[in-house]
Amino acid sequence: MATTTNKDYYALLGVKKTATAEEIRKAFRKLARRYHPDVNPGDKKAEEKFKEISEANDILSDEKKRKVYDQLGFYSDQIDPAQAEAYARQQGGGGVPVDFDGFDFSGFSGGGSPAGTGASSWGSFKDIFSGIFSGAQQPQKSRGPQPGSDLEYQATVDFWTAIRGGQARLQVHRQETCPTCHGQAHTGGPTQCPECNGSGQVTQMGGRMKFNIPCPRCNGTGRVSNDCPTCHAEGVVDRTETVEFRIKPGTRDGQRIRLQGKGNAGLNGGQPGDLFLIVRTGTHPVFARVGDDIQVSVPVTIAEASLGAKVDVPTIDGRAQLKIPPGTQSGQKLRLRERGVENAQRPGQRGDQIVTVEVVVPTLQDERSREIMRELGKLNPQDPRVELFNKL
Repeated sequence: MATTTNKDYYALLGVKKTATAEEIRKAFRKLARRYHPDVNPGDKKAEEKFKEISEANDILSDEKKRKVYDQLGFYSDQIDPAQAEAYARQQGGGGVPVDFDGFDFSGFSGGGSPAGTGASSWGSFKDIFSGIFSGAQQPQKSRGPQPGSDLEYQATVDFWTAIRGGQARLQVHRQETCPTCHGQAHTGGPTQCPECNGSGQVTQMGGRMKFNIPCPRCNGTGRVSNDCPTCHAEGVVDRTETVEFRIKPGTRDGQRIRLQGKGNAGLNGGQPGDLFLIVRTGTHPVFARVGDDIQVSVPVTIAEASLGAKVDVPTIDGRAQLKIPPGTQSGQKLRLRERGVENAQRPGQRGDQIVTVEVVVPTLQDERSREIMRELGKLNPQDPRVELFNKL
């Protein structure tokens, strides 16, 4: 099958260009039931319509044929799909000459040309095909400076470094400017391209069609340079580097640190990218950090909780005294103001320390202690479960 007319196959089937294979199949079956010659005996218009939708279905239901049709606007079995895609990508720039010498247009058939017109009827095909490729790209120019890409790493620091600040290190894999070519990707030249002998064009065959296209080696310039052997013409090389960075006092978990210019190197003199570090703070066996506040649990005796007392509690600055009010219950939270972590964004401003009181019930070792406890229960006969049952 060789079709060269600019028929809109999607419109013939009544589907969108984004239609799936299943949608195309259903649309054809619906129209085929309507226009099939067996359903319309002697109806020439219905017969012609059936031929058109059959042709459309034949092209659009075949993945390779549909790809050529989408690229070029028509389909011919003389055209290689891979070449059609490559040529379609070239549209939009100046012009690439297309040499049709040696191509026998009479080898095509079908496609809506009037019967008996012969090879001259294919002049329109030649004009169409030439018009498609007259909009191809000019040879690419050398790239200008391109900035390097940013990098992002997670940096884990211990609990105390995050609170007090300090220096930290991290190994980073990044791209650096090639020391041999200094980021230029080449180490000599330019010289005449051996692929096209300096013409900037090479000939490529597509069936019996011959095309002059930009030389892929020199991008149509006719000149090439020697690729850098160190970076293999990339302009950059991979390196593992140990990066030092400063942790501010009070740095929180998840906080981002930006190290300017420590990302991947740029190309052709472009600026390097930045390195972004996501800080992950370690934990502590005693203290728990929530924002700028420090949380800690402190055990107290029944006597201290009942009568009240001053007890020593640990803080991130050392020991401090905490006043336990009389009648303090287990689980009650008490606050030590400005004993928390310094705010990294507002130096001098600190969070609080939240102390959770845990009343420790003693294990009675002798009968005298048990008698005292029984007497204490008689003197204070309140039932702590009354309120619980009142809520039922």
